[in-house]
Amino acid sequence: MRESRLVTARRKRGLFVTFEGIEGSGKTTQLRLLARRFRRLGVPLLVTRQPGGTPAGARLRRLLLHAGSLDPRAELLLMFADRRQHLTESIEPALAAGTVVLCDRYTDASRAYQGAGRRLGEELVDLLHGSFCGLDPDRTYLFDCPPETGLARVSAARGSRDRIEREALAFHRRVREAYLSRARREPGRFLVLDGTKPVDELAALLVADAGALLGTR
Repeated sequence: MRESRLVTARRKRGLFVTFEGIEGSGKTTQLRLLARRFRRLGVPLLVTRQPGGTPAGARLRRLLLHAGSLDPRAELLLMFADRRQHLTESIEPALAAGTVVLCDRYTDASRAYQGAGRRLGEELVDLLHGSFCGLDPDRTYLFDCPPETGLARVSAARGSRDRIEREALAFHRRVREAYLSRARREPGRFLVLDGTKPVDELAALLVADAGALLGTR
């Protein structure tokens, strides 16, 4: 990718890119690497996450990840409270200004974690998304790996797990399958990547794909 091509090829509206995957799939590492690449090329960029992409969201994130227990429906509603505030305060203004937004998790995470993991159903998540968000990503990178692999990475990296990471293996298997199912339903939006591959190999795939997306804008 040439710097001039990336910077001049953008349209007025920005590009909304989300990174999804089970715990320890490598999505956050790859987001940071792509962000570093874009910054070197001078691409206007917002790097953010859900939950926790705003000051209010940071407080919600602590509650969601470290509360003793939450009713599954309450958990889902808190996720969408974070998401709605995030869209209004950060994501939509950035896109309107022509900025590329790289977001660590979005509604697909709720489809997988609350819809499938908590067994609330994806239909309920889709209803909330349509009512309170409505904005879909231009591209979603899904990093796939076995839950056993991802959770082992989490434990090795931090030595502890948060409330959701401590869920039973069956929960994380449902989450993984929900992600893959959604990717099969929306092949034009999703790019599924093998999260067990070397970091550099995955980073090269992302640079090529994201560069192609920017080149069409």
